[in-house]
Amino acid sequence: MIKDVSELYGRQINATMVDKSLLNKSMVHKYVPIKVNNNIIYCKRCGQKTPVNCCNLPNNNYYCPVCINLDRVTKSIPLVYADEPNNFEIKHPVLTWHGQLTDEQKKCSKDIINVFEKNKTHLLWAVTGAGKTEMLFQGIAKAITEGKRVCISSPRVDVCVELYPRIKEAFANTSIILLHGRNPQPYYYAQLTICTAHQLLRFYHAFDVLIIDEVDSFPFVNNQGLHFAVENATKKNSAKLFLTATPTNEMTKKIKTNKLSVSYLPIRFHRHLLPEIKLKYAKKWRNNLKKRKLPRLLLHKIDEKIKSNQRFLLFVPRVADLKPISDILSKHFDNSKWETVFSSDDRRMEKVSDMRERRKQFLITTTILERGVTFPGIDVIVFGAEDEVFSTSSLVQIAGRVGRKIDRPTGEVLFLAEENTLAIQSAINQIKYMNKKAKKLNG
Repeated sequence: MIKDVSELYGRQINATMVDKSLLNKSMVHKYVPIKVNNNIIYCKRCGQKTPVNCCNLPNNNYYCPVCINLDRVTKSIPLVYADEPNNFEIKHPVLTWHGQLTDEQKKCSKDIINVFEKNKTHLLWAVTGAGKTEMLFQGIAKAITEGKRVCISSPRVDVCVELYPRIKEAFANTSIILLHGRNPQPYYYAQLTICTAHQLLRFYHAFDVLIIDEVDSFPFVNNQGLHFAVENATKKNSAKLFLTATPTNEMTKKIKTNKLSVSYLPIRFHRHLLPEIKLKYAKKWRNNLKKRKLPRLLLHKIDEKIKSNQRFLLFVPRVADLKPISDILSKHFDNSKWETVFSSDDRRMEKVSDMRERRKQFLITTTILERGVTFPGIDVIVFGAEDEVFSTSSLVQIAGRVGRKIDRPTGEVLFLAEENTLAIQSAINQIKYMNKKAKKLNG
């Protein structure tokens, strides 16, 4: 139950979750979230429309099925909010990070400061491992110093969980909160918010600066409800910065037609090139998997990496592939060396932590770990890379898990596939193209 009005600043909360003593205060506003018109309901929280026969309740009441995972909004119960007052205590030093940026990073950092100052919408297009997070620090610090409310959001829980301690360390004197569906931490009013994209649906004209990381990633890409949330969660005059290594076709079109400004960084902070993809063929691998067989090359590679204590990620197309592959490997290797992990895995956070803390040598995973998560010094193998689940951007991101740290800026990226698909070839070409541009910067 919400009893402190600060918990309503820039948020829209179901009235049943707010203490009655707050509901009568003049600073607290209410509105009916469900609008009914011509047998269609419109939800003001997520901006989505639904036929009434899909969402009707007793007594001429309706709910929104689209954003129900955040708690149900109905026509009969108002949403409650309070205007964002930017009521923050600024403690110095604001920026407690003392690292150095490269010349290319400094240029992007200046662009970001300008975007935040002038309330622009802008794209930072930087290769995986370019140091996007560090490039944000100066801009965020200036915004915090000016009393602005800042949010960093990502479609992926894993990205938010990894980002939180880095941001907390860089802004040690600033109030920060991490919000995602699996976090038991109670909400409190903070100047800096890190949250999953779905959590933006709880906010209303809250943020002066909104940064969306991995903007091309599922579930944000092509999700109209989440795009609506971005607009609804930000103030009328606000800055929006999108981050990606693999922009969508829609974004590149906007760049070409000058509808979206962009900063581009084609080289990693350590100035080494991106590890390039090696493609090997694994004919009839799925039929063989049904017979409980894996390609010799895959077994050989895993044996090689286990013996040399080389850490790696093994990506597979489907959740249903995880157990049979793990079971076969258990016949050849010590199964205490790995875990399987997927998006709805109850132990997902624990398993990722085990890999990060080197308690496991490798993970067998779906595309859930394709981006935003850094395990130092790893290699990657993509088994079944021809599967349609692996888009070009997904494959580029997977390859980008390798060579991210200065103490091991190289590594192996191996794709095992039935055939060389358009997505695979496009990923190979895109990495080569980025490396070609990076070579020019390196002289």
